[in-house]
Amino acid sequence: MTHVALLGTGLLGTGFAQALLARGVPLAVWNRSADKAAPLVAQGARVAATPAEAVRGAARVHLVLTDDDAVDAVIAAMGDALPEGVCIIDHTTTQPVRTAERAARLERAGVAFLHAPVFMSPGAARVAKGVMLVAGPKARFDALAPELAPMTGDLWHVGERADLAAAYKLFGNAMILAMCGTIGDILNMAESLDLPRSEALTVFQRFQPAGILQLRGPKMAAHDYTPSFALDVARKDVRLMLESLGDAPSAVLAGLAARMDALIAQGRGADDVGVLGVRDR
Repeated sequence: MTHVALLGTGLLGTGFAQALLARGVPLAVWNRSADKAAPLVAQGARVAATPAEAVRGAARVHLVLTDDDAVDAVIAAMGDALPEGVCIIDHTTTQPVRTAERAARLERAGVAFLHAPVFMSPGAARVAKGVMLVAGPKARFDALAPELAPMTGDLWHVGERADLAAAYKLFGNAMILAMCGTIGDILNMAESLDLPRSEALTVFQRFQPAGILQLRGPKMAAHDYTPSFALDVARKDVRLMLESLGDAPSAVLAGLAARMDALIAQGRGADDVGVLGVRDR
C-alpha cells in the first residue's frame, strides 16, 4: 500500500497521525522540530528528514502547519519529489486571500490542491469527531472523500471557490474566541459581585442565547435594523456590566462599549443592537 505523508506534527497533526496509524495507514511524517515527530515512530510512523523525503512516493499529502508562510515554505521544500497527480490537502488555518493565491499558483503548476481546515481539537482528531471544511474542485473532492471521511465526523465540501473554507474557518473561530472572551468577562463580573464563578454559568442552563444566530443574525445580514433591542438601551446595559466588573479586566465588553459609543455618536442609538454589524462608509 502506498503511504500517506503528513507534514506538521503539532498537537492537531499528531492527533491526525495517531488516527491514521490506528487504522493501519502507512504513514510518513515530517516536522520542523523532529523531536515532535519522534514519538509517532513507536506507533508505526516513519519520520522523514525533509518534506521532500516525506512526500516522495506518497498517495496523498496532508499539511497541518502554523500559518501561510509555513505552508508556502513546506510546499516549496517538496520540490519535484511530489508525485504527479498527488493532491496536497492543507488543514492549516490560513488567510483567505493567500489561500486563493496559493491554490491558483499550484493549479498553474499542475499541482492538485484542496484546502481543508477543521473545527476539531487534537483529541477529536484522534477519534474522527468534529467538522472538516473542504474548498476546491468538486471532482477532486469527490475522488478524495472516501479517504477524508474517516478523518472527521462531518465532511463538508463548502464549494469550489478556493478561499471559502479559509473564510468559514475564520468566521467560526471568531465566534469561538468571542464567546470565550465573553465568558471570561462574565466570570470576572461574577467574582466582582461576590458570586462563585460557577454560579454565573447557571443562567445558561435555562437561557440559551443560540437564537441570536437564527433570529438576529439573518436580520443583520440583510441590514435590517428595525429595533427590538435598541442600541442605546443595550449600551446602558453594557455600562452596568462594566460597572459590575469594577477593576477586573475586560476581554470583550470594553471594546463593545467603544463601538456602541461610536455608532450612537453617528445617530444610530434608536436602531436595533444588530447595527453593530453595520460597516462604516
